[in-house]
Amino acid sequence: ARDNEYNCGTVSVMFKQPFCATGMNAAVRATVRMGIYTGAKVYFVHEGYQGLVDGGDNIKLATWESVSMMLHLGGTVIGSARCMDFKEKWGRLKAACNLVKLGITNLCVIGGDGSLTGANQFRTEWSELLADLRKGGKISAEEANRSSHLNIMGMVGSIDNDFCGTDMTIGTDSALHRIIEVVDAITTTAQSHQRTFILEVMGRHCGYLALVTALACGADWVFIPEMPPEENWEEHLCKRLIAQRGRGSRLNVIILAEGAQDRNQKPITCDQVKNLVSKKLGFDTRSTILGHVQRGGTPSAFDRILGSRMGVEAVMALLEATPETPACVVSLSGNMAVRLPLMECVQVTKDVTVAMTEGRFEDAVKLRGKSFQNNWDTYKMLAHVTPPEMKSNINIAIINVGAPCAGMNAAVRAAVRVGIIQGHQMLAVHDGFDGLANGQIEPIIWAQVGGWTGKGGSNLGTKRHLPGKNIEQISLNITKFNIHSLIIIGGFEAYLGGLELVTAREMYEELCIPMVVIPATVSNNVPGSDFSIGADTALNTITMTCDRIKQSAAGTKRRVFIIETMGGYCGYLATMAGLSSGADDAYIYEEHYHSLVSLVTTTNKLWINYTTQFLYNLYSEEGKGTFDCRMNVLGHMQQGGTPSPFDRNFGTKMGSKSVLWLTNKLKECYRHGRIFANMPDSACVLGMKKRSLVFQPLASLKDDTDFEHRIPKTEWWLRLRPILKILAKYDTVEMDTSEVAAMEHVIKKTGLVKGDKM
Repeated sequence: ARDNEYNCGTVSVMFKQPFCATGMNAAVRATVRMGIYTGAKVYFVHEGYQGLVDGGDNIKLATWESVSMMLHLGGTVIGSARCMDFKEKWGRLKAACNLVKLGITNLCVIGGDGSLTGANQFRTEWSELLADLRKGGKISAEEANRSSHLNIMGMVGSIDNDFCGTDMTIGTDSALHRIIEVVDAITTTAQSHQRTFILEVMGRHCGYLALVTALACGADWVFIPEMPPEENWEEHLCKRLIAQRGRGSRLNVIILAEGAQDRNQKPITCDQVKNLVSKKLGFDTRSTILGHVQRGGTPSAFDRILGSRMGVEAVMALLEATPETPACVVSLSGNMAVRLPLMECVQVTKDVTVAMTEGRFEDAVKLRGKSFQNNWDTYKMLAHVTPPEMKSNINIAIINVGAPCAGMNAAVRAAVRVGIIQGHQMLAVHDGFDGLANGQIEPIIWAQVGGWTGKGGSNLGTKRHLPGKNIEQISLNITKFNIHSLIIIGGFEAYLGGLELVTAREMYEELCIPMVVIPATVSNNVPGSDFSIGADTALNTITMTCDRIKQSAAGTKRRVFIIETMGGYCGYLATMAGLSSGADDAYIYEEHYHSLVSLVTTTNKLWINYTTQFLYNLYSEEGKGTFDCRMNVLGHMQQGGTPSPFDRNFGTKMGSKSVLWLTNKLKECYRHGRIFANMPDSACVLGMKKRSLVFQPLASLKDDTDFEHRIPKTEWWLRLRPILKILAKYDTVEMDTSEVAAMEHVIKKTGLVKGDKM
């Protein structure tokens, strides 16, 4: 059946990237195994284009086992190198000859824009190269006919995230993990000594790492090449640092991209900023240049999953390609894999450089894409706006509900500071709905939330209790404390609690205020959002634990490990952890297993409950004489730890967006001198849906909710389970192709920049 569905042939996977990005091995593994699964022969090309030119042992047939035990490895196991030979036609002729001799007609290239541009040139002149080889007697007519066209598929591996058309490139998230680890370590010493720290991160032409790091650590200032500071920035910087110290901060953090420049395109360096701060302000100032530390280390869970998804999609795209299909690059948009014309992406990436050179910095930020622009807007709002003297007389309360998770504090911090910037008074509710009923409510100011982005758990305190019988007391306290709107941050309990408050509006007019629920739970089971704050941190914890367990399993041999994750009836963590750790299977509630169903009668079935203990007993019994079994229950360690960069950034954007939405909604609901909000769209869940953050009325989500099992009825990540099974060597797997990646056009999204127009 697979032979009929795909045009099976040969696939060659190679790297052409002088610098490696952590997570590339996941892409190699997925490409090899998906290729073999579809019936294709897959070859490794060692040492990038140089290996393609040299041929011989540099091009080797890959096997299923040759990519085992590599998910957790940084760098690339097949090597990468610069190649000047491939830039010359004679070099490309040799490369073409090597491919033709092996019958390779599909090339998967992992690299940056220069590498992928070279691949496109190789494809464009393929017919000419074949003609020259045929004329020179290097290949036969039969060989030329068999390799009449070459398909190219690209995956972007770059820690700088500098390739336009994709939200994230392979290696970026892992680099952010390395950077944040350093920032957290530096922050502790900076607070102790009241120091100013300047941290230089990579990004010669792209400021993504610097920008997201600034958001994730709450930096006082960031320098990025796309948006140089205004004239006289030195004075503005000093004023901001002094203002932060005046608000009670014991440290200052400045993030600088290595390609930072001023408006005249003169470099801004660490030493320059350090001398400015120490001489003009007299602050004890230190600078740190991270360098190649950012490229190394163990890949994050996000990069492993991204690499795996991109590898599978690349193979499918190659085997579906025709001679008319342009060279493509597999990209990530929100949570969706998309295929984009390679040269369109390269063109827009070059347009960014042109825009910066011509001083059109606003255009440069726009061309970077929606994700980059949202990050920049959020940073400007939190770091570059002075709170207004005129107050709005609006009180917004923030409450945490349910189990604590990493990233909650980042959302609270962002909401508090954006609210203050809007002129509102922000109120902190301690200990969930119980605290709201008991009057544990107090104002929270700018300085109180300093440093919260890097703290796990819930600084406000949180409980699982729902409003329930305390509804009347809650309504009284809303009036007593003059609360005009409510931000509820939490998991399924936050969603249920919000629904209860909305339902009670009929009896208690005091509850007719705008409300927004921000999903925050390791289980990722809140309806209305594809992602929840905290799930990424938990997933990384599980993945790192699985890496250590695999070391034990590999050392002792013949051992099966059964690992229990959190999530209740939601299989998100189990499935994603299975993908990121290379598990053989992930048992979840959403997917019933029929292999152990016993027939009681011809009409009734006995369904066995797959508990961790049951699976342990089953494998222990079945494995006697072949392997032994071990069981690990990870427990509450999955809810702890410092937030990952993703959760810090996600929480920051969610908190900021919720306050801006409430500000507009309050204006709509202001009638006759009071707030009155009783429409369904005045109480929403803010969630990530496919490609953007959207507000959805709580009431409208009820039909898509399985209240008994506390999960949404529609879960996007279930479409990734076939990938888990294919990479684990299941013989027959059905893939959902209802939302198969289709060719899109990046230029239509961004617009080509010409002159001063978009």
